[in-house]
Amino acid sequence: MNKSLIHTKLFGIIGYPLTSSFSRNHFNEKFEKENIDARYDLCPIENIDLFPKLIADNEFSGMNVTIPYKQAVIKYLGSLDETAREIGAVNVIQFRRQHGEQTTKGYNTDAIGFEKSLLPLLKAHHTRALVLGTGGASKAVSYILRKNNIPYTLVSRTKAEGQYSYKELTQEIIEANTLIINTTPLGMYPPESCPDIPYQYISSEHLLYDLVYNPAKTVFLAKGEERGASIKNGLDMLYGQAQAAWEIWNEN
Repeated sequence: MNKSLIHTKLFGIIGYPLTSSFSRNHFNEKFEKENIDARYDLCPIENIDLFPKLIADNEFSGMNVTIPYKQAVIKYLGSLDETAREIGAVNVIQFRRQHGEQTTKGYNTDAIGFEKSLLPLLKAHHTRALVLGTGGASKAVSYILRKNNIPYTLVSRTKAEGQYSYKELTQEIIEANTLIINTTPLGMYPPESCPDIPYQYISSEHLLYDLVYNPAKTVFLAKGEERGASIKNGLDMLYGQAQAAWEIWNEN
């Protein structure tokens, strides 16, 4: 990353660790295919406190944010889009420069991608949801469930008010919540892992949605499929959020 290459637009993603990235592959392929003078870099930072120096040293035209910084990055941004403010998590940063000053604004396109990919799958009996995980991604998922009037309960490793712990999940709870969404990285690393839910109570009435896209069929989805559930991974959500991010970065 070099400031002298100002003719080449620079995009990137922050997170840690960044062992793989849909966004880097997606955008660099787009740039090559459409002859766009730009590149997209991985920017792994071990601590979010390194973010101000990263953007001071490099003239970014746009940035994605992934685990574990979707919430932590907010304190370093100049402003937030209304949706990102309500969600409380950011996965897209817009950069603007005027009179030598740089401004940053945070957006959440995870919500856009998730909604577009989820709604066509819903059936009349998908009336209640369990959201596995309580991180930044779960906040975008929860926002869309509220927007579409689908009651939900968060599930976490530790008990908290208004949430379930994994140990509390009973047959009755699983049967009553026919939409189950994994927002944790389990299944991506380690690939043999999966959320600790009682899969024996999953049925053909269930829809299991995993935000993980690599592998294409996680253990979570495979276990649901074995029980006759409908399954969906996060790839379409990623394409949706990436398209929305590109539109934000190219706003006039």
